[in-house]
Amino acid sequence: RSLVAVLGLVAVMGLLWGLTLPAWQAFVNDLVPRDDLVSAVSLNSLQFNAARSIGPAIAGLVIATLGPGWAFALNAASFGAAVLAVALVSTRSRVEGRASAGTRMLSGFVEAVRYLPGQPGIVMVIVLVTVLGVLGTPVFGFTVVFAGSVYDVGALQLGLLNAALGIGAVLAVPLVVRSTSHGGLSRTLLGGLLAMGLGIVGFGLAPGFLLGLACLVAVGLGFLATISSGNTALQLIVAQRLRGRVMAVRLMAYMASVPIGALALGALSDRIGPRPTMVLSGAALVAVVGVLLTPRGSRALRRVDDPQDTTT
Repeated sequence: RSLVAVLGLVAVMGLLWGLTLPAWQAFVNDLVPRDDLVSAVSLNSLQFNAARSIGPAIAGLVIATLGPGWAFALNAASFGAAVLAVALVSTRSRVEGRASAGTRMLSGFVEAVRYLPGQPGIVMVIVLVTVLGVLGTPVFGFTVVFAGSVYDVGALQLGLLNAALGIGAVLAVPLVVRSTSHGGLSRTLLGGLLAMGLGIVGFGLAPGFLLGLACLVAVGLGFLATISSGNTALQLIVAQRLRGRVMAVRLMAYMASVPIGALALGALSDRIGPRPTMVLSGAALVAVVGVLLTPRGSRALRRVDDPQDTTT
């Protein structure tokens, strides 16, 4: 019965995240001027990934000292600060871009899906973050496997592996912020995929803990660069009136791809081991980069730098 309760709570959390994240992502655009959007999206992505790296370390300390119940209780209480902060925020007025109150959820989703074929840059972003979700994001879960089964290290070293991903994310922020004036978001997205692919391959091949740690820094850098540049590109392209709904489609594609990738790579790891699984996963990401370097792939990728859709 405890397992059923936990699975039920996880399902509810997934549902609530699905409602919250699109609004959270679209909300960034209403907080800053358009010229500062790249920096704002990068910082938003940074805090999310830094929290994902730091949070498990704090949770480990709480569980070890106070127990799992307190970890859940403190995590729930922490949301009070976020709710208070959002309640105190004053957004910039964007009345002209808001949907009418009578717009229904299903019709709004259908409208967003119908909008996508006319925006190949947005479609490219969605395709690439889905690929990242299947092939790249599961590496965050494999740190536990490598700590216990490959490197044979303890909780402290596991925390360092997760922290390395967060350090890489911090290092990626300046690259993304500069991307609109140094080669475009498409180049940053491509470089992020390549860095993550090579980092995962290196993580799978690393003979020892320290080299694996360094490879995870590259993985964190590549992940943040890819996710943040893709998110920024989408927000710069999409028509204002459809921002939240298109963001929801992108997040739905990514969030659906992550468990699929985790299941597939987990099953593969059971068959051939975690090291070969990581090497194959990273090599597949590098192969995707190779496709994007072909003439046809390059043309499609450059659409990520399209201007904003100003149609009403």
